[in-house]
Amino acid sequence: MMASGGAIVGGKVLIGTYTDSINQDSLLGAAAAGENGQKSIEGDLNILMVGLDERPENDEPVRADSIIIMHVPASHDQAYLVSIPRDLYVTIPAIKKLHPNKEKSKINAAYAYGSSNGGRAGGVQVLAETVKGFSGITFNAAGIVNFGGFKDVVKALGGVDMCIDQEVDSHHIARDKAGNLVGRDKYPRAAPVHYEVGCRHLEAWEALDYVRQRYGLPNTDYDRARHQQQFLKAVFKRAKTQGLTSNPVKALKVMKAAGSALTVDTQGVDLATWAFTLRGVAENELVMLKVNAGTFNSVTLPDGSAAEQLSEESSEMLAALRADKLAEFVMAHPEFVASDTAS
Repeated sequence: MMASGGAIVGGKVLIGTYTDSINQDSLLGAAAAGENGQKSIEGDLNILMVGLDERPENDEPVRADSIIIMHVPASHDQAYLVSIPRDLYVTIPAIKKLHPNKEKSKINAAYAYGSSNGGRAGGVQVLAETVKGFSGITFNAAGIVNFGGFKDVVKALGGVDMCIDQEVDSHHIARDKAGNLVGRDKYPRAAPVHYEVGCRHLEAWEALDYVRQRYGLPNTDYDRARHQQQFLKAVFKRAKTQGLTSNPVKALKVMKAAGSALTVDTQGVDLATWAFTLRGVAENELVMLKVNAGTFNSVTLPDGSAAEQLSEESSEMLAALRADKLAEFVMAHPEFVASDTAS
């Protein structure tokens, strides 16, 4: 949407055509939106992005597969992505009708608790208020990304160019003896799809499969979070090179594909205003930031299992985000910036 902002400001009819395909819902509770619920997107902006791996055949509660805070400074010419570890040990607050009892748990459970009683909106609300609880960050908008549906967006873009920074076997997809793609759950003896280190063009199914992997990676979820950030950066770059900023027909095709993958809460500000406000972001590359500098900062829980906790520097990073001083933090802590290579 941001990448196509330059194209859609040409007229109300065209703007409506672009935005009608995007699902909109009230996802953020009043507490997590804070003063941002005033239908204004002036100043710095925080957007909660929740990635879900929804599979109808799975009866287990849906947990947040990825949690990303996108921060846009008041200048509206840059965007920072901060991935929150799914195993971060946090306090999940008590929220009426959604989560009756306050408790300590891993953060990826917050969405599951809320969605069990309040659907997708309830899941995001509990998650947003959980994030606010340990960071003090409130949100101007929120979005749910269905990774399965997002494959259509990547298809509409013609795939993406990514640099695979770690060798890994797919935990989900394999090839049978005839070379056909099959699910590893149904064909456990089939050869898993293997991703070699190197830069290449990836088809939609390859890109989505690669960024789902965490088993077999040295830093498991930290590595996956970095790959997801790289993927979003690649999609953003592909949108620019495909002419979305100047080709309304192409932009419309992509936005229609996005309709099946995205649900957004813009806090009452229309999507066209968002796209126009953030059009300057497309001129600069996304800055990807690593919580705990991308390494484990484990804590042993009362039951003997392990979880993650924020390092002192990570808490400082979130405080800098809240104060719109991430640029200063990045200059002082370059080790928190993620690259397109393993580190």
